[in-house]
Amino acid sequence: MRIDAAALLFDNDGTLVSSMESVQRCWTRWAGEYGITAEDFARIELHGRTAAEIAADLLPAGVVPEAVARIEQLEVEDVAGGVVLLPGTAELLDRLPADRWAVVTSATRRLAEARLEEVGIRPKVLIAADDITRGKPDPEPYLLGAVRVGVDPARCVVFEDAPAGLTAGRAAGMRTVALATTHQRSELFADVVVRDLSAVSAQATHGGVEITAAD
Repeated sequence: MRIDAAALLFDNDGTLVSSMESVQRCWTRWAGEYGITAEDFARIELHGRTAAEIAADLLPAGVVPEAVARIEQLEVEDVAGGVVLLPGTAELLDRLPADRWAVVTSATRRLAEARLEEVGIRPKVLIAADDITRGKPDPEPYLLGAVRVGVDPARCVVFEDAPAGLTAGRAAGMRTVALATTHQRSELFADVVVRDLSAVSAQATHGGVEITAAD
């Protein structure tokens, strides 16, 4: 599939980088510290959601701020060696003009910047959990991303690995490319589904980016 876009908006974890082992390690430790049973922890979807939303599902409201600060600290401390570039990420980003792409993540800004810095990614625009009031699957994060890059949402393409993020992209009126890095293809509803960013190529054009996705 060939798509002409004005800007590309990338999720981070599971899309540009993988931090799954770190996430499982830190959240399992966190759950133990807060006395959350394995059964209760297993029923919660971690991927693609903000820490505040996850904590609110598991803990009394009065404990949530402290718990969110704790998981952020655990994950930031685990960044070194806990984050790796996914296939195709470096090659694709190197071909994009800096003002034609952004990262839109459910992580806090502190954590997102630490993970991106670990693998040498320095986006000109970063939308993090601190910037929004409603996380994915609400369209707010991606709509804000479009505003920050100065592009009509209808001319943006979202790259996501999680169903919640794909829902957010569609709700924002954007085209979507799903990466089958953390979920089965049958769980991913998008304009096109590929294995990872190694199946995507990009070419800067006058006022935009032409992307080709083929698995």
